[in-house]
Amino acid sequence: MTVRLNATARREQLVDVAVGVFAKNGYHAASMNDVAVAAGVTKPVVYQHFASKKDLYIALLDEVGRRLLTRISKATAEAVDGRTQTLAGFSAYFHWVADDHDAFLLLFGSGPRSDDDFADAVRRVTDGVASAIASLITVDISAEHRETLAHAIVGMAESASRKLIDSGTSFEPDRIAEQLAVLAWSGLRGLGR
Repeated sequence: MTVRLNATARREQLVDVAVGVFAKNGYHAASMNDVAVAAGVTKPVVYQHFASKKDLYIALLDEVGRRLLTRISKATAEAVDGRTQTLAGFSAYFHWVADDHDAFLLLFGSGPRSDDDFADAVRRVTDGVASAIASLITVDISAEHRETLAHAIVGMAESASRKLIDSGTSFEPDRIAEQLAVLAWSGLRGLGR
């Protein structure tokens, strides 16, 4: 029996379920029926919320990205200095990776980057995270250089996460966050000299 949810709650449920379906099967192998079955609803219910599989997938990428950015922004907002912000940002990110492998794989897997529409959605997320990081870089350099460094930090975190997930071993998010924060903070401090 399907639990009756209001439209907002049902959409959130479908998004949460679809992340796992697409992360496991990939975009092309997953179907709207797979999402419906996993959510315990009929396929028409999925189509009430998403016009197509492509619309659902783009919505997933946007939502996962929003959740990631919100998590990092909240963590860094309470930090009192650059070093603490750096550590807090990395910690929030690696806890997100550890807590939700499926979201990471959905957002940063190879599938989304091979389709222009999906690549644009991933780029929006990456740009959003990089912009948030750039605003935390307080070194006296141009805004363009600051953005470039912020993208490098995003790439460093993404690459490390991919390695950790691909290895299949568990990891301590705080330990990895501390190591990469030290690396990033040391490099950023060196720019100011």
